[in-house]
Amino acid sequence: MDRIPNNKNPLLIMNRLQAVRAFGQRIWLDNLSRDLIASGALTRLFEEDGIAGVTSNPSIFEKAIRTDARYRDDLAALRLRALNAEHTYESLVIRDIRDACDLLAPQYQASNGDDGYVSLEVSPALAHDEAGTVAAARRLWAAVGRPNAMIKVPATPAGIGALATLTREGINVNITLIFSLRQLDNVWDAYLAGLAARYGDGEPVGHVKAVASFFLSRIDNAVDGRVPPPVRGRVAVALAKLAYARYRERFHGEGFAKLRRAGARPQYLLWASTGTKNPDYSDVLYVESLIGPETINTVPDATLAAFRDHGVAAPTLESGLEDARNVIRTAGEAGVDLAEVGEMLQQDGLRQFDDAFAKLMALTG
Repeated sequence: MDRIPNNKNPLLIMNRLQAVRAFGQRIWLDNLSRDLIASGALTRLFEEDGIAGVTSNPSIFEKAIRTDARYRDDLAALRLRALNAEHTYESLVIRDIRDACDLLAPQYQASNGDDGYVSLEVSPALAHDEAGTVAAARRLWAAVGRPNAMIKVPATPAGIGALATLTREGINVNITLIFSLRQLDNVWDAYLAGLAARYGDGEPVGHVKAVASFFLSRIDNAVDGRVPPPVRGRVAVALAKLAYARYRERFHGEGFAKLRRAGARPQYLLWASTGTKNPDYSDVLYVESLIGPETINTVPDATLAAFRDHGVAAPTLESGLEDARNVIRTAGEAGVDLAEVGEMLQQDGLRQFDDAFAKLMALTG
């Protein structure tokens, strides 16, 4: 099934999703529900497709709780306990996060903690509250009680400050809603500061895992109408390639060498928002274009199915860097300030999660 038409090619015996692993990338599922777990569908994705992690967010859980009948009995029982809506919601989803963590525990153990993570997001109401984010992350981390859990925190200034604190405390973080290189640089500064502080405290750093979720399709949606036709649908991938070049400089250079020798892990880029929103573009655009080592791509169900059906597994991430620079240069010459676009998209993303969380509270209240 690989693109190379050679029956002796070992990748031909894999499905297309499994083949991505050969190039050092892991595919995660951007979805979670009780039905996925209880039906065995999630286990099959792990075993047959090589899915190596799971991400969730308020939108995913709002849909799950609204449509999945498996939540109804627990929801009714929790309401009898007169919990507030947020506590009811957390009680429901923490069970799912634990169960998914347990299903992924063999991957976590076999990979020495590189794979097998499940992400749970703090309330979006805390996006601009650093102390509140830290407190919520500590509480959720303790409640889940699994070493392969990750707490999702938005890459706002408050969230970035929380990342440094949580990393120092040894809590795994998926920092999300990153849309620009400026935001990404600030995230990596915080992660490295947290690791350095933990190392300075004499605490072990080897088990701490963090990822930086860089959102893609929304960038193209936002800028396509403002850039020349030759670079439409190409800005997000170009920006991601530049981000990866910075990753290599940050985590494979002298600046990280001391922490690496102490066992610290680099903060991998996680490609998010990888479902293609423009029907004129390939439905696997944001997967095929960004396959490379030490990265993760979290994909929704439809994109997962599309890549399984017709995706091409090839090492694309490190090629075309000069072309990527030219695409970004062209966008700038057209008057597009990508740092400004990134701030706007982050605020839009926070509003979307706020809306989904409000619907969740209405469901669980």
